[in-house]
Amino acid sequence: MKTIFTAFLPAIFFFASCASETSSLLDAEIEEIESSLITSIQVDGDPSIKYTITERMEHYKVPGLSIAVIRAGKLHWAKGYGIANIIDNEKVEVTPNTLFQAGSISKPIAALSVLKLVEEGVLDLNENVNTYLKNWKIPDSEYTKEQKVTLRKILYHTSGLTVHGFPGYAVDEPMPTLIQVLNGEGNTPRVILDTIPGSIWRYSGGGYTLMEKVVEDVAGMGFETVMAAKILQPLTMTNSTFEQPLPIGLEASASIANNRRGEAIDGLWHNYSEKAAAGLWTTPTDLAKYCIEVQEILAGKDNGILSKETIELMLTKEMEGWGMGPALQWAGDSLIFRHGGKNEGFTNEMLAFAYKGDGVIIMTNADKGRPLINEILQSLSTYYDWGIAETTILDPYRSEPDQLKKLTGIYKYNGAFGPVPDIEGDFLVEVLLDNGKLRLMDTNGFFNWTLAQTKELEFTEMDGGIEVTFKNDSESNASSMVTYYGFHFDKVE
Repeated sequence: MKTIFTAFLPAIFFFASCASETSSLLDAEIEEIESSLITSIQVDGDPSIKYTITERMEHYKVPGLSIAVIRAGKLHWAKGYGIANIIDNEKVEVTPNTLFQAGSISKPIAALSVLKLVEEGVLDLNENVNTYLKNWKIPDSEYTKEQKVTLRKILYHTSGLTVHGFPGYAVDEPMPTLIQVLNGEGNTPRVILDTIPGSIWRYSGGGYTLMEKVVEDVAGMGFETVMAAKILQPLTMTNSTFEQPLPIGLEASASIANNRRGEAIDGLWHNYSEKAAAGLWTTPTDLAKYCIEVQEILAGKDNGILSKETIELMLTKEMEGWGMGPALQWAGDSLIFRHGGKNEGFTNEMLAFAYKGDGVIIMTNADKGRPLINEILQSLSTYYDWGIAETTILDPYRSEPDQLKKLTGIYKYNGAFGPVPDIEGDFLVEVLLDNGKLRLMDTNGFFNWTLAQTKELEFTEMDGGIEVTFKNDSESNASSMVTYYGFHFDKVE
């Protein structure tokens, strides 16, 4: 026995050494990605400054972040960053198991319920949805004479139904029923049909809410129950739920929502009656399971959540490059299915290659998470050679420092577009000169921009490409600034 045991020792040490080396290589890979973020706008000839994820989280006021990366059809790595919550005066760090609100990423997951019921023979994608609805109907009108609203059109966002999205309800507010939401008795307008079904593409959270009603009516149970039994549990998405409000037992695992200043919103998050459109609580790792399932089915997996034929149909492009649930990008072997998500205080992105087996899910607990997500996607794309994100290179234009200094000062919003939410009193923005470039700053969380100059009085925000234009008075001194799609600020100091 001693001889046999001794013989195994080299093998044990060999495998332990290999595991350690693999872990070290992965750590180095993650560290390289984490430390290679750059702004989406670069100036030709200027040195490209690389930032860490932590630095950019602070810059964008993003308290918490979670990432899951898929490589070769497997979960490659998952990691949490920053703070999810504060409980009993102690900070709770984000982990791969921290729950985030998915926002509109709920839609492609919710769409699986319809496709599953179609395969079971309960629903037909091309049937008039009024056939399935029990106590709410789409009224007959001039728009329904030749074409009816169908589940296929709803999933493709071509149904002609209104209401883009939903703001949710504060935790101390009662949540309306689905019928009340459809009737405009919540905090959004009534969902109506205002064009011929199939004639245009228009993103419609209202359509997905009606889809939710169809599923509940034919299944005879709540949408969250259908999703748990038919989709989430079979996919082992054990950290996911469509229950609204979030069950008390899961609250300790959930991230709070944060506004553009990086501060917790009142009540910590919003609740959503519109579960199919915006009600999923989940993690990047769980969403990776959805992406991997789609990839495996396309690669020939037997006994998947849906058949290969249904998945191929789901990923067939119609208007504006959309599939039945996800948005679609590119084609053939490079086909990508993806969806973004934005709820109050949460911003997310899910992206996966259908046939190459790669993908990424990024979830943030902040209103200003989008530019950070874009910079992370850029770093990932560069490292893994995905080709999904490229920087914009601007031609240099450089005024003398004295000329730029004339543009510095304090600017006040003139109110032409009405009051700005959550701002009391004057909305002031400071323009200052920092390392040869203009910066815009304010205390309300809207501006923390470095500007690239494109013309004498024209600039582009380097984080996201928003244009900023200054105007001079008769003496060539700055008198006003225009940005944010026409928002006008007058110089006051």
